[in-house]
Amino acid sequence: QGVEAVIHFAARKSVEESCRLPLAYYDSNLIGTLRLLAAMEVSGVRRLVFSSSATVYDASQPSPVTETGRLSCASPYGRSKLMAEQIISDVVNSGRLDCVALRYFNPVGADASGKLGEDAATPPSNLMPRICLAAAGKSDPLQIFGNDYDTPDGTGVRDYVHVADVADAHVAALRYLAAGHGSAMLNIGTGRGTSVLQLLRTFTEVTGVDVPYTIEARRQGDVASLFADVSEARRMLDWSARRGLAEMCADAWRWARPDGDRALG
Repeated sequence: QGVEAVIHFAARKSVEESCRLPLAYYDSNLIGTLRLLAAMEVSGVRRLVFSSSATVYDASQPSPVTETGRLSCASPYGRSKLMAEQIISDVVNSGRLDCVALRYFNPVGADASGKLGEDAATPPSNLMPRICLAAAGKSDPLQIFGNDYDTPDGTGVRDYVHVADVADAHVAALRYLAAGHGSAMLNIGTGRGTSVLQLLRTFTEVTGVDVPYTIEARRQGDVASLFADVSEARRMLDWSARRGLAEMCADAWRWARPDGDRALG
């Protein structure tokens, strides 16, 4: 009672893990969404902000990718998100729901205070947490999966966006829904592509920490290059990412470094 809107963050999120545990991903990301939608309908809540993913896109198409780009998922994770989008769209079309679905590209970083960040229960598969673990000496050297992609330096290119900018996008989406503008599907990124090696170099420049790494074979489900066209989010939500790559690295390390607030607290 008294709930006006729901932000649906809850999901499994590893491309690599989803290829090993597809049923777990469909149960969490798809069945979990169905249960939430049913609970919202029973409770009379009609506004939803949904965390989707850029992995729904066909990565063979040129970047930057718009919201009308080709859809073709390379992993169970991506398919679980696309199926959830389609179910939500059906509910929207029935007149029972307004939804802003945000297709995240690659959120990284942590709160600038150094007191709030990601603390995975299992070894992370996303790049920035793995960089931080290797930099802190808490893991083996960073494994870079693939250096033979058709990209400037051979490593995968992604659109890294600060998690605080992603949070701001959710606030903007809630305001959009509250204003009665209806539903939307929007890319959330910076609109710029950054390779794995570029991110690693920036991390070292910002933190002064050399990160040991090895080159390994490509991972199943990974793609060469994917970054966003974010003009629709700018137009509809009056939102754009404000924080750059250096800030993403600095904030991630402030949270993860061995002598930081996290370790002391």
